[in-house]
Amino acid sequence: MKNLVSIGLIAAILLVVNLLSRQYFLRWDLTQDKQYTLSEATKDILTDLEDPVLVKAFFTSDLPQQYQKPQIDFKNMLVEYANRSKGMVDFEFIDPSENEDNEKLALENGVAPLLINVREKDASVQKKAFMGAAIEAGNLKDVIPFIQPEGPMEYQLTTAIKKVSQSDKPTVALIQGHGEPALQDMAQAVQTLSVLYNVEPLDLTVAQEIAPRFKTIILVKPQDTIPASHLAMIDAYLRQGGNLFLATDFVDGNFQNAQGSAFSVGLENWLAAKGLQVLPQFILDASAGSVSVQQQQGGFRFNTAVDFPYFPLVTKFEDHPITKGIEQVIFQFASPINFVGDSSNKFTPIVMSSQRSAAMPLPLFFDIQKRWTAGDFPLKNLTIGGILNQSNAGKIVLFSDGDFAVSAQSRGQNPDNLSLMVNAVDYLSDDTGLIDLRTKGVATRPIEEMDEAKQTSIKWLNFLLPIGLVLLYGFFRYQRNRNRRMKRMQEVYV
Repeated sequence: MKNLVSIGLIAAILLVVNLLSRQYFLRWDLTQDKQYTLSEATKDILTDLEDPVLVKAFFTSDLPQQYQKPQIDFKNMLVEYANRSKGMVDFEFIDPSENEDNEKLALENGVAPLLINVREKDASVQKKAFMGAAIEAGNLKDVIPFIQPEGPMEYQLTTAIKKVSQSDKPTVALIQGHGEPALQDMAQAVQTLSVLYNVEPLDLTVAQEIAPRFKTIILVKPQDTIPASHLAMIDAYLRQGGNLFLATDFVDGNFQNAQGSAFSVGLENWLAAKGLQVLPQFILDASAGSVSVQQQQGGFRFNTAVDFPYFPLVTKFEDHPITKGIEQVIFQFASPINFVGDSSNKFTPIVMSSQRSAAMPLPLFFDIQKRWTAGDFPLKNLTIGGILNQSNAGKIVLFSDGDFAVSAQSRGQNPDNLSLMVNAVDYLSDDTGLIDLRTKGVATRPIEEMDEAKQTSIKWLNFLLPIGLVLLYGFFRYQRNRNRRMKRMQEVYV
């Protein structure tokens, strides 16, 4: 009878726990960067939802183990989203491999299959795998065509929810009128920014003012002199709390005559009045990109890649939301930035040259064949980009090279160049904190890449921990049985 009561109590407890788990979601996140913990940005967006959001997740069943993990993680995340939003986020999982109607539904929602290799009966075959989701709210719809294993899952999902639940997106402007690249020349940047913002051209030659409705104005690589009246419009906009992303050249390199010279569009004095001094010098870096040089040997001509220190290749960045997750960015003919303003404004360098750098004054001539030595790089940490926080106006993000943002649009160029620009605009424009999620993913840390001491510690922990747990359990059992025997031996024991 007692056993039946115990079994009934256990069953009742399990039933209550199961019912509570549908309302309260709890898990412990032991990852270093809290990869499985919802960010404050996501929590705020879910809390502010006014209309229901439906997530249709399309995942093929019976996939190999490495492809099942994204489905499990995505489902756990959706459960947490549903709980956090108090039911405003609903979801369903559909298996396109179940029937033709499900597969057709996935394709209609913009989720296309991938071809993956699986083992079946000792043979390798290709199988269609759906791993995506469609997000709907009212008449708006967005799609995540592929949920990448260990990718930025929270950023993808939260961004999609914000996109379909936000009817009026903030607007950013791409400044025109001084030889800047047009919107079609910045197609990749415009496409990426368009997820969260309306991107509009703003020609200052016809505009009377810069409207405060623009969250940020973007000025990239102007070629013609910017009149004082246009700078006055920018100042008026900044005083109203607007923000400016500025990537422009202060020096120019000409490969036809192998000569470097100063380049100006009239921004030097305007920036100096804000405490930003850009020196008319070329930054050289031992960590550099390369240029193609044509050489002739015998009767043959061939191109050879040669390191070119005038193209700094930055691989280490300051800890800041703009540079988080960026691995490397290449600049072309950058100049040093110094802050000479007073304490009323604050300047934060975020992109700097390496520990082996130099600053070359003008005029100069490029020697492509030069053999560089350590003595050619006596300086370090020259600022290429930074943020100016003004006490009585909006923020300015300044980079002393305009090419890094323009070259990012070309196919085959370094994708982090584009990410750096978009991250900076996000930092200036988005007050939800989604920028912190862009590069949030599950980091893989292979043990062979760890230092030897840490490898040894992990190996000994894996070896000794199970043994220790067994011994601890054995000691507990021994003590419990010993106490029972002692109790039975007492005269008063009944």
